[in-house]
Amino acid sequence: MHFESLNIIEPILRSLKEEGYTIPTPIQTEAIPVVLNGTDLIGCAQTGTGKTAAFAVPILQLLHGNRIFERKKRIRSLVVTPTRELAIQIEESFKSYGRYTGLSCTVVFGGVNQNPQTASLRNGVDILIATPGRLLDLMNQGFISLKDVEIFVLDEADRMLDMGFIHDVRRIISALPHKRQSLFFSATMPPEIVRLAGSIVNKPVKVEVTPSASTVDIVNQYVYFIDKGNKNAMLIDLLKDKMIKTALVFTRTKFGADKVVKVLQRKNISAEAIHGNKAQNARQRALSNFKAQKTRVLVATDIAARGIDVDDLVKQNVFLFLRPDEEGHALEDWNLEGAEDFHHRYHHDQVCTGQIALDVGHQDAFDFNISHAFLGYSFLDRIFGNGGGVNSGTTSDNNQFTHASIQPPF
Repeated sequence: MHFESLNIIEPILRSLKEEGYTIPTPIQTEAIPVVLNGTDLIGCAQTGTGKTAAFAVPILQLLHGNRIFERKKRIRSLVVTPTRELAIQIEESFKSYGRYTGLSCTVVFGGVNQNPQTASLRNGVDILIATPGRLLDLMNQGFISLKDVEIFVLDEADRMLDMGFIHDVRRIISALPHKRQSLFFSATMPPEIVRLAGSIVNKPVKVEVTPSASTVDIVNQYVYFIDKGNKNAMLIDLLKDKMIKTALVFTRTKFGADKVVKVLQRKNISAEAIHGNKAQNARQRALSNFKAQKTRVLVATDIAARGIDVDDLVKQNVFLFLRPDEEGHALEDWNLEGAEDFHHRYHHDQVCTGQIALDVGHQDAFDFNISHAFLGYSFLDRIFGNGGGVNSGTTSDNNQFTHASIQPPF
């Protein structure tokens, strides 16, 4: 099936072709006709399945087909998403797909001066992409009115719950017109998310896209069991491989991310961190430098996992530098959301051409050693599947480690 078969108008088709889109993903194939029909939608899909285009394309078409020519445009579609990075990427998608429609969009998010954002709002926009906090702030200041919203999108609803935004979301919903089309997207559907969806959508069609559990065979996967104190040395040793042009490293904490960056920079390895404590301009600069390969290593906390455009950023190596917290909680308590989310995105986009490595300290809660290798398999099986072999070795600095090669299932 091609996008032409989804009855998409020519201006948008032209943009999609310019972006290199020819065949829609499953979520796009199922969701676009539903949205074009004016029906409410619940989409259960991971980040990386193409869901942004699944709602952006039909929204652009619906608004284009019912254009209102006024001196000052009103906000006719609102997209609410949890993070600044996601909001920026969604705005970029709307602008790319809608470049020939004459529709305008802007994005608002916290952590930056609001003046440029309010200037855009004064000029009027058709589509607004926003994070909850800044949206409510600008509403309270009188810069934003939602009374004319025709299509509302709540993206990453489960992430909203995780980040404590549910009450903010409910306040936003209460300001929307009762008569509207609502699109609700979430990677998971726990009971509280189901209840939230019930308060937003009306007689929805549910579209569910479940990623395959297997990993693409072009991804080589390794786990290294090593003392916690030697993990930085292990990472440096791995990065001595000149074939690793760029690498993305995940840490659990913001402090851990900054610490890894300092360690790498002391070894003359260009590295930058991205996490919630960084100013927005610093985060965007780090992403831009990584895209341009000015920075070799980008270190991110798992909270930023859904805010990174994998297709543009990572072509080679990912290191899941996961570590227990200071109290040494058990392995089951580790926050693996970023890692699992990354797996789903790699499986869908098939962009990783190198290795995925996990560094696991073996003197923490479980006192890892060679006899606990199969626990490592259980740990990895949640992310990558099973299979592989185990052996021991040393880094160039004589640090002992246990190495497991995890083969994707066939």
